[in-house]
Amino acid sequence: MSRLLFGLGAQGATISRVQQRLIDEGLLATKVDGDFGGKTKAAVEAFQKSKNLPQTGDIDETTWTSLMNAPVPPVSDRALALTATFEGHGFTLAQGNFDGAGITWGIIGFTLKGGELGKILQDAYAEDPDLVRSCFGDKTDELLAHLKEPWATQLAWADSISTGSQKAGLAEPWKSAFAKLGSTELAQRLQSERVQNAYYKPALATALQWGLTTELGAALCFDIHVQNGGIGSKAADKIRAEMTPGMSEKDVRVLIANAVADNAIERWREDVRQRKLAIATGEGSVHDSAPFVLRYWGLDDLVGS
Repeated sequence: MSRLLFGLGAQGATISRVQQRLIDEGLLATKVDGDFGGKTKAAVEAFQKSKNLPQTGDIDETTWTSLMNAPVPPVSDRALALTATFEGHGFTLAQGNFDGAGITWGIIGFTLKGGELGKILQDAYAEDPDLVRSCFGDKTDELLAHLKEPWATQLAWADSISTGSQKAGLAEPWKSAFAKLGSTELAQRLQSERVQNAYYKPALATALQWGLTTELGAALCFDIHVQNGGIGSKAADKIRAEMTPGMSEKDVRVLIANAVADNAIERWREDVRQRKLAIATGEGSVHDSAPFVLRYWGLDDLVGS
């Protein structure tokens, strides 16, 4: 039986690709929004009917191959789509100094403080300076200069261009400039490469450390590296103390989820717990949302790769 990959509720770049393909086939009469909703489900059903496939409206491996004529997206892409949705970010979104990290931009919220935002911008400029200048205009040199300054100076600059009572907004022309660059193929490729190298590969090492081999295990560790910076020493001690021989992987995932949440900042502790347990168990509400069903996001209790 062909495994389920994507269904109602799934979001992200992969779903956008599916929607564009359905539009090209004349089966979806709406704009691409990266959200697998009722209209997308109906269009998938219509495609399945045209190919004499079971009309489920869900995308299994057979439907994917027939529709997309491409390999199934790797677990890293599927995990990224989920975490990016939790984070509320896309490739283009830029925010101000709401959390002391300066500027936050991109698919998982690369920050000025963490250095990843600066690396992506500098790499983009090294590869295609004209493209970056077309986005930032006469602010380009100012941007590049700030990226080389000490953190205290960078933070003061970021604070000066942040807007709103919580400083979550970004003043123009900066907001539009980051959005314009984020919409380019170059920036999206560079962001994806940083995700893979700086977050997903370390996450796989963490999964290996704790004996997690499934797609859900990889997705959980990836989300921990993005949101929490990895499993801290106190959380690791708690996991070791409570692990027992023969414990199922699901139980280990739940143990890890709770240990990470218990050691999160108190203000966000229960939000972290909800999010991590949703991944660990394969289903759950996050940010008081409707339940996320992870098998519709291509993430299941199956050995991943």
